[in-house]
Amino acid sequence: MDLIPAPLDADFAAGGARYGFGPEPDLAAGPGTRATARWLRGTLGAATGWSLTPADDGERADVRLLVDEGLGRELGAEGYELTVAADGVLIRGGGPAGVFWGAQTLRQLLGPHAFRRAPLPGASWSLPYGTVRDAPRFGWRGLLLDVSRHFLPKDGVLRYIDLLTAHKLNVLHLHLTDDQGWRIEIKRHPRLTEVGAWRPRSRWGHRDSPLWNETPHGGFYTQDDIREIVAYAAERQVRVVPEIDLPGHAQAAIAAYPELGNTDVVDTAALGVWDDWGINENVLAPTEAVLRFYEGVFEEVLELFPVEVSPFVHVGGDECPKTQWAASAAARARIQELGVKDEDGLQSWFIRHFDGWLAARGRRLVGWDEILEGGLAQGATVSSWRGYAGGIAAAEAGHDVVMCPEQQVYLDHRQAPGPDEPMPIGYVRTLEDVYRFEPVPPQLSERAAAHVLGAQANVWTEVMEHQGRVDYQVFPRLAAFAEAVWSRLPEPAARDYADFEARMGGHYPRLDALGVDYRPPGGPLPWQRRPGVLGRPKEGAPPRV
Repeated sequence: MDLIPAPLDADFAAGGARYGFGPEPDLAAGPGTRATARWLRGTLGAATGWSLTPADDGERADVRLLVDEGLGRELGAEGYELTVAADGVLIRGGGPAGVFWGAQTLRQLLGPHAFRRAPLPGASWSLPYGTVRDAPRFGWRGLLLDVSRHFLPKDGVLRYIDLLTAHKLNVLHLHLTDDQGWRIEIKRHPRLTEVGAWRPRSRWGHRDSPLWNETPHGGFYTQDDIREIVAYAAERQVRVVPEIDLPGHAQAAIAAYPELGNTDVVDTAALGVWDDWGINENVLAPTEAVLRFYEGVFEEVLELFPVEVSPFVHVGGDECPKTQWAASAAARARIQELGVKDEDGLQSWFIRHFDGWLAARGRRLVGWDEILEGGLAQGATVSSWRGYAGGIAAAEAGHDVVMCPEQQVYLDHRQAPGPDEPMPIGYVRTLEDVYRFEPVPPQLSERAAAHVLGAQANVWTEVMEHQGRVDYQVFPRLAAFAEAVWSRLPEPAARDYADFEARMGGHYPRLDALGVDYRPPGGPLPWQRRPGVLGRPKEGAPPRV
């Protein structure tokens, strides 16, 4: 049936028996399934022309939705069972999320035309008799979208939420702030978007490129935009994790409010929003005033991301050069006052402060694996990006971990060798390489492995200037990633990539119907190339660290 990700079990009757839908199927939605019913009417209804009116008799409806607590005990809240028989389609979920994921499988079974926004003339709809039973391996199945380096307008974010749900992914990590742009409205600090959301130009290509795009770049999400994104995602069983980066990656904030920087070392009033890529020396000053400023930021962020749909808050914590702190008399005095060992201790102080501050408000802090330096905050969750090592150390110490090693699942890295890949970055990570990604390293103890919440693929957008470039880097590899984190696959070397590749033959038409500008299996199309624009490719197999 070309289902992606592959389900636990799918059994369809031989001999071609099918359930045919009439021109106006009806829908029976049991308690806890209203969100899925709305999605079916809005999305599947648009593709098929069906109104999916409420059934007069719920036992005889063409499509029936049901939350089944017994199934939940067996398969979990995200598990489901979809049955097609002579009396129609029944989707039972262990919880509302399971019903929703079952509806995604229903859409795939109906064929690629079910992914369009209007019905095609002459289309007819039927399903083979059979049963699909399914449940995810991991509870955290995510994608990071970097909307700071290149801004993705609100409609593009909503579109990506739909693309995540089509692949049964359930976490959208929004990288909202960085040196190159601040993308979320904070009412008590308006200059963060008045100044910090805009830069005069951008490097064209990798930071080694001599080329510049002189077009000013920027944008931000209003607070109502954020509320809409969060609500849209929650309706589709997707959790949005906001990232407000500190104490590094902060030049956009410092450009807006120079007092946030190390003013005894740098003329922070002369700084603008950074127009280049890489690691920036301009970091936040280790002062109480900076803490109060960011507490105010987080107070507004928490209101926009309610705890019931966004319990995690990411604070970055990565790539924080200590040069300015080492040169700053104020920072050295702060080290002595706090009784920490050195500049790494200052970074740990920042993270520990916000770990406690967020925990007191019922939230969980997440940070990149550099937060291990100087000592890990008690309740912190680690995003292990530099490899597996940080995640292994954190999990063995009893901390929860999200695996996202750059050598395996950074989708800004190139998809093939050769000169045609646009602005090639990093190691070659083919569709097969991503399919063989394993989130749980074999050296983890059983106790520590239980702390691996799941994994996410990360998309850093320095060389992705618009949505089409993001699509090219993300797809089709996100489909392989989705199967790696949803399905219960064998060890990487034993996985049946030929079977997955064959099923992708049925998945590409779905992506076409959705308007995804993916990389074709045969290589980039002419307009997807960027001849003459430098990247930074790395040769050979990536190290496993």
